[in-house]
Amino acid sequence: MIFHQFLDGDLGCACYLVGDEDAGVAVVVDPPYAVEPVLAEAERRGLRLVRVIETHTHADHVSGHGRLALEHGIPISIHADAGVEYSHDPMRDGDEIEVGAVALRVIHTPGHRPEHCCLSVIDRSRAGEPWLVLTGDSLFVGDAARPDLAVGAVEGAEGLFSSLGRLMELADGVEVFPGHVAGSLCGKAMSSKPSTTIGFERRFNPALQFTEVDAFIADAAAIVAPKPPNLARIVELNRGPFLGAQPAAEELAAPPAGTQLLDVRPVASYLAGHRPGAVNVPVAGTSFATKAGFVLDGGRPVTVLAAARDEAEEAVRGLRSVAFLDVEGYVLGAGEERVEAVAVDELEELMAAGAEVIDVREKDERDTGYIPGSRNVPYRLMKTCCPDMPTDRPVVTICESGARAAIAASILRGRGYDARPVVEGGMAAWRARGGDTIEFRRCGSG
Repeated sequence: MIFHQFLDGDLGCACYLVGDEDAGVAVVVDPPYAVEPVLAEAERRGLRLVRVIETHTHADHVSGHGRLALEHGIPISIHADAGVEYSHDPMRDGDEIEVGAVALRVIHTPGHRPEHCCLSVIDRSRAGEPWLVLTGDSLFVGDAARPDLAVGAVEGAEGLFSSLGRLMELADGVEVFPGHVAGSLCGKAMSSKPSTTIGFERRFNPALQFTEVDAFIADAAAIVAPKPPNLARIVELNRGPFLGAQPAAEELAAPPAGTQLLDVRPVASYLAGHRPGAVNVPVAGTSFATKAGFVLDGGRPVTVLAAARDEAEEAVRGLRSVAFLDVEGYVLGAGEERVEAVAVDELEELMAAGAEVIDVREKDERDTGYIPGSRNVPYRLMKTCCPDMPTDRPVVTICESGARAAIAASILRGRGYDARPVVEGGMAAWRARGGDTIEFRRCGSG
């Protein structure tokens, strides 16, 4: 049996190649839009791809099923409840998809989405029982799926509770390979580990410790993570007619008028010199595509600003993976506008002089401790928030380590504010030097 896991470290997504080496055939489960690594691995192993299987209609990234269908004629299977608009073979609970001596048994597991399915994998040449299960967006390592991305959170959580119960009917030794690892917005606290076992999750996964559905719903439906702003667009692309490959991005002499400027160079390079109005989201940082999706306008074309061609091309791939298909091209080089970062040691003096400090972390992060007098506006809301932001004094942005503070400052500067980020250490450095913080405390009953 052939089994290969592909991980997208930026989006936290997983794709799987499953097949029979002797028969020379394989299927691909949950392919990314950039299908080239999957095709290369299949060719390296001498495998013919005979089917694409989608565990569900994805809401956080664009799937590659359309490219595989259009460019290679590969048929697609997805559960009948998905309501997709493309040609497919509908799956139902209990179906088995045979790939040589390997079978993938469909387990319908609604909750994350109504059509969601898991796939238990059986190697009939060795045994008749599954030895691994692809859990898609239902069960993760140390976590369970968000129930609020397709239906109401309570309705989704009720379905998810039942679906997790079905997975717990599998033997402890069955290996679990999820559709996501840390970095994805589809869970709350998933691990970066690429796999686990049913037995380990049964014992240690917090989501599996609930014995009553009401208690599980109360916990699972209490979602604090934001929804991707381009969620509807991604679902539309994944449900609609097949999406083929996009033309290669070309180098431009200058950004076309009216485009959004996305500077994907490292923060230090952006601060040293950038084009006015550019938003800085480093492609070398964590969760580039997710962050870019939060701060860009999905209805306007984008021009990428980069230091080198490979950096630009990586950014374009990331943007297309989250449905930013209208990329005009890329411009190489720096600009003339400079920004002086704020050192943590300067912060108290700036605050005393009247600077406005904006804490750009999420609310649950801020609740663990924040600088007295600071204001909380998550970086992802910066492009549309705060008409009362001061224009007569500096604005200082701060996050936990510095990356989001730089993004927020670049957005504010594009709106005309005198914004400077704390990029060396952020709140972690503030705490380390003994700076005052206030911790949010919820009132108890005792």
